[in-house]
Amino acid sequence: MTNSVRVRFAPSPTGYPHVGNIRTALFNWLFARHSGGTFIVRVEDTDVARKVEGAVEAILDGLRWLGLDWDEGPYYQSQRLELYHEAAQRLVSQGDAYYCYCSPQRLEEMRAEQVRRKQPPGYDRRCRDLTEKERAEKEAEGITPVVRFKTPLSGQTRFNDLIWGEVVFENDTIDDFVLLKSDGYPTYHLANVVDDHLMEITHVLRAEEWLSSTPRHRLLYQALGFEPPQFAHLPMILGADRAKLSKRHGAVSITEYREQGYLPEAMVNFLALLGWSLDDKTEILPQPELISSFSLERVSRTAAILNRDKLNWMNGVYIRSLSLEDFTQRALPFLDSGLPAEVKRPLSIDYIRRIMPLIQERARTLAEVAELAQFFFVDQLDYAPGLLIGKGMNQKSASQALETAKQRLEPLEVFDAESLEVVLRPLAEELGLKTGQLFGALRVAVTGRTAAPPLFQTMSVLGRERCLRRIEAALDRLRQGGR
Repeated sequence: MTNSVRVRFAPSPTGYPHVGNIRTALFNWLFARHSGGTFIVRVEDTDVARKVEGAVEAILDGLRWLGLDWDEGPYYQSQRLELYHEAAQRLVSQGDAYYCYCSPQRLEEMRAEQVRRKQPPGYDRRCRDLTEKERAEKEAEGITPVVRFKTPLSGQTRFNDLIWGEVVFENDTIDDFVLLKSDGYPTYHLANVVDDHLMEITHVLRAEEWLSSTPRHRLLYQALGFEPPQFAHLPMILGADRAKLSKRHGAVSITEYREQGYLPEAMVNFLALLGWSLDDKTEILPQPELISSFSLERVSRTAAILNRDKLNWMNGVYIRSLSLEDFTQRALPFLDSGLPAEVKRPLSIDYIRRIMPLIQERARTLAEVAELAQFFFVDQLDYAPGLLIGKGMNQKSASQALETAKQRLEPLEVFDAESLEVVLRPLAEELGLKTGQLFGALRVAVTGRTAAPPLFQTMSVLGRERCLRRIEAALDRLRQGGR
């Protein structure tokens, strides 16, 4: 086996790539990049019945989106069937595996009986010691057998897991598992052992759920005379309620996170902290720092909690770190798809560039940009007239404030933030109002919202004519008694 680190991400295309899959890919990728090793992608597509159309493309696309480039592959197990058949035949010929002729119906009845008797489920080894004559009779009946591994009936299988330490399994708790199915396709157990050996995989980093399968794999390595890789089983990821991740916890597929406007840089940072940490305080770790800092020693045994609030916060931090042009280009598709149909297309990129500095500080995801910026694009604002009347004000004082502000704004030739502040800030004192009262009424009038980007910059981008029209529309609402 090579001395250089070689790891693999081996997804099964039985579904779209979820957070757990991608976290596994990321840890393998970080380990390879930190070690100067090789990251391999291998598609384990031998479960033909459960294969989901488009899943392979979604998996590879998800890796590309996150920047998890691979050095070899993708390899496809469906194109390597001869290798698994050769291994299975070898195990049969040397007495470490056998043909099983039990029908699916018989196996189902066996399992039902085991459940009824409250026995642990597992194959009862009926075909383990068939004579040549009995096997010939089964063959004559036209039964296509499966190949099962002949698990030792006593003793222990032990191994050292790089995260969990020494793990010991009693062999009598491991059934005679299937290696080759009747359709000619291998099970995960056989295919992954054969491929990991042939691809010279040095470290297998995979989900904790595979820990209980590892003794089977160790037994296979031993029977085939292969040197086993080192194993590291990564902690589970749970929802905030500490239940297994499901749709009710929000986006599960990595493609959904992209569609919801999360940045790949933020997702990589967030996923890296699901079961690993640099220390007990550092949260923001750009990719180069993750690569230089990553080690299996810092991987936890404790289940990681997927906290969407933390992801939203982190994504906001990364959004604010983007250059204005980068943020604009990334936000553009979300604006185009998220703004109302009434907004004229194509959108003006120059106008958007003026808006984006005001939005960048407030957006947590790219998908929020369209809603945050909508009032910059629509002609009519929709808001409750009562919002124009701030605390300590009435309809008359709100109308007077807006009317006076309109009069002061009309003659302005330069409509920039500085000029607006020079005119409007002293006006509050002149009207006997607090600045918050005047600015609050103006904010609602020109944006339709009580919370918006800084008022003067916002008005400057909207422009004088649009602001004056909106203030007049607000006055009309107040004149109608706030109806």
